[in-house]
Amino acid sequence: MSQSEKLTVSCFQFAPRLKDKEVNIEYIFKKIDSSVSDILVFPELATSGYFFTSRDEVRDVAEAQGGEFLKSIQQKAADQKKIIVCGFAESMGDKLFNSCVIALPDVLKTRVYRKTHLFYKEKYCFDAGDTGFFVVEDDSHGVRIGPMICYDWRFPEASRTLGLLKADIIVCPSNLVTDVWHIAMPARALENKVYLAVANRIGTEKRDDEELLFKGKSAIYAYNGSAMAMAGAESEEEITAEIEPLRTRDKSFNAENDIFKDRVPEFYL
Repeated sequence: MSQSEKLTVSCFQFAPRLKDKEVNIEYIFKKIDSSVSDILVFPELATSGYFFTSRDEVRDVAEAQGGEFLKSIQQKAADQKKIIVCGFAESMGDKLFNSCVIALPDVLKTRVYRKTHLFYKEKYCFDAGDTGFFVVEDDSHGVRIGPMICYDWRFPEASRTLGLLKADIIVCPSNLVTDVWHIAMPARALENKVYLAVANRIGTEKRDDEELLFKGKSAIYAYNGSAMAMAGAESEEEITAEIEPLRTRDKSFNAENDIFKDRVPEFYL
């Protein structure tokens, strides 16, 4: 890939139906088939909805390793030469994870990331992720991708780890219910000189006497922290931006300073 080559990234914002896995997956696959972008990012728990009240509810919609959804999305990535990132509930033995798949055209490189930092009542329904943070490299597109999920954004160590692992773009499937992430996400891109794609959802989910409102405004940020594309707060839409992965790899911002080389880790807690 030359310095001038670009890739297209899309984030898909919609309202998954709680526990209606069949309808949600049909929607996701339809969007995959119709998009012309190279990298597609769907929200957190896009196949199942979000507001679970018990582990039994999660288990009913969870996808086991080698399950049909994962097989199908891997096949679509291979057939369509796309990189597909999608949140889903995952089961592994007695464990339940809030996960996302990073499906690459090379099926052997497909990985699953399990959410490290559980938010609010997730801890009653999911186990904390055990994959740690990692970066996958897609040779066919010449891009390095680092995944995190929603609440992981609160911890600068998460995106810094992905930056140090040489991610060109951080992908962040999300179900965000606050507004403060708009302050931090551009900073995460800027402080690591990476692109950052946040696929949030819209709509509400009500369980018992509590209702969650998902705030939308999915966004794609450039490596300088500027917003390249942003969705509305309530609309179902696909937002798209062009990125140049190689531009993230030189971490200098003037003739004398490099944000990674200038680090002094021995003074950090």
